[in-house]
Amino acid sequence: QVQLVESGGGLVQPGGSLRLSCAASGSIFSINGMGWYRQAPGKQRGLVARFNYGGSTNYADSVKGRFTISRDNAKNTWYLQMNSLKPEDTAVYYCNADVQTYSSGPWINYWGQGTQVTVSS
Repeated sequence: QVQLVESGGGLVQPGGSLRLSCAASGSIFSINGMGWYRQAPGKQRGLVARFNYGGSTNYADSVKGRFTISRDNAKNTWYLQMNSLKPEDTAVYYCNADVQTYSSGPWINYWGQGTQVTVSS
């Protein structure tokens, strides 16, 4: 089956940078809607950044200008470059995508396992 695996989280000081990666593997015929979400303690999971089906990108207002989403379609991998990190960016970050495993098959939404990002001095 399809798996999404995140990497790149860790502890960083305010103003620092991290780059998260998400690699999708398995029987992937088509993948779309690749994105990143985060959940802080006691908070709901929310959008950080994503690719829309049309190829445009969406960013949460709180990260616009600081974070950049990118992708390598040949590798079924996408990234989140996080710059100028703030303590309020502390959260578990999850990658997400819709995957079709064969032509005319159903689209299924998958989540990664999450990676912790902690911004603290």
